[in-house]
Formats: sequence, structure tokens, C-alpha cells
Amino acid sequence: MNNIDISNSSLFLTAGLIFISLAVGWYEKLKINKSIIYAALRAVVQLFVVGYVLKYVFAIDNWILTFTLMVIIIVNSSINASNRSDGLKNGLWISLAAISSSTIIVIGVITLSGAIKFVPSQVIPFTGMIASNSMVALGLCYRNMNAGFHDRRQQVMEKLALGADVSTSCKDILRDSIKTGLQPTIDTAKTVGLVALPGMMSGLILAGVDPVHAIKYQIMVIFMLLGITAITTIIACYLGYRSFYNSRMQLTRF
Repeated sequence: MNNIDISNSSLFLTAGLIFISLAVGWYEKLKINKSIIYAALRAVVQLFVVGYVLKYVFAIDNWILTFTLMVIIIVNSSINASNRSDGLKNGLWISLAAISSSTIIVIGVITLSGAIKFVPSQVIPFTGMIASNSMVALGLCYRNMNAGFHDRRQQVMEKLALGADVSTSCKDILRDSIKTGLQPTIDTAKTVGLVALPGMMSGLILAGVDPVHAIKYQIMVIFMLLGITAITTIIACYLGYRSFYNSRMQLTRF
């Protein structure tokens, strides 16, 4: 197995690539240079802190610490997802329920199947992948749901006036929102290997793993991502749509 070691000088030299973003921002007067610098510095600090924390957790291999880190990842991703909900009532709890459910189901399936072991070096990275992809799917789902209720308000009100219940009156909006949340993962699955070599596969190959074994892991990840986005979006949509109605089946938002 090949060991790849990035020296501090190599890391420092690659940091020069940030100046390309800064140059584009300055030339086009985008006013984002401060954000770029802040994002880069924050990424460096966060990754180094996480790296040393994970090194400690992996070394002691304690299930309580492993579970605690999983909870931290899930809660943080839920907070970020709820921030994209545009003030959806109980957005944090809905996001937490959706991401927690997908994490428990997927981690349970892949550990029981023997694909990974319940050890921190394997469970924590997979939890991070699940939570981050769920967070992105929820952001798209919330955005589409808000836009749908805003743009189709008259349609929903007409259906309610004709006697439809709240779930039937917004069925099309929910379907579109779930589809929107799933679409990026579906597109990735269609183009994986042809357009790009995904992160896990590339990382394993760089680490010296047989490409065939790396491909098997990546296929598992694709299946996993399709499952988690479906679970996350359907839970979030069916828990979230009621926030647009009051107890008398009237639209209250927008």
C-alpha cells in the first residue's frame, strides 16, 4: 500500500491557488474576497481541529466517544439544513428527524451487512457522508417547497375550496420537492466513473487499494446516497408541509 505524505511546503504552495479566486473576485468586482479568505482560514482551522480529534478518537476506540461524534455531526448538519428552510416552523426538529432517521437506517444496514465495522475510523466518515448529503438534499427540498407554496398558492387554495384535504392540495408540490432533493444524487449516479472519480474511490486508489476494491466501495456509497436522500427528503416534506397550514386547513404562509 502506498503512503502519501503531503509536506508543509507542498501545502503552502498549493495555498497559492486561492489567489486565483481572489484575482477573479477582484477583477470582476464581485466583492467576495473577504469571504474567500475567511472561508479558507476557517476550513484550515476546522480541519486541523477535527484531524487531531479524530486521531485521538481512533486511537482509544471508545463507542461512547464514537456515538458522541456521530450525534455532533447529525446535530450540526440539522442546524445548517434548518437555516435553509426560510423560517419553516419546527425546521430544526424536522431536519433532525430526517437526518437522524437516514443515518440510523443506513449505518445499520451497512454494518449489519458486514460492509463496515462499528469502529470510529469507519463509522464516523460514513456518518459525515450521510449527514452532508442529507443536508444538501434538505436545502434543495426546503427551497423548492417554499417556492412551490408561493408560486402555486392559488392552486392550493382552489383545491382546498373544492374539498381536498391539506395533503392532497399540495401533493404536486411535495412530489416536486422530493424529486428536486433526489435529482443531484441521481445525476451523480448516472455520471460516476465517466465524468468524475468520486472522493472515496479516488482516496482509496491514492492510498494504494486495488481499483476493483475501490470501485466496490464506491458502488456501495452510491447505493447509500440514493437511499439516504430518498429517506431524508420524504420525511422532511411530509413533516414540513403542515407548517404552511393552520388548524382550519388554511394557508398561513405567503
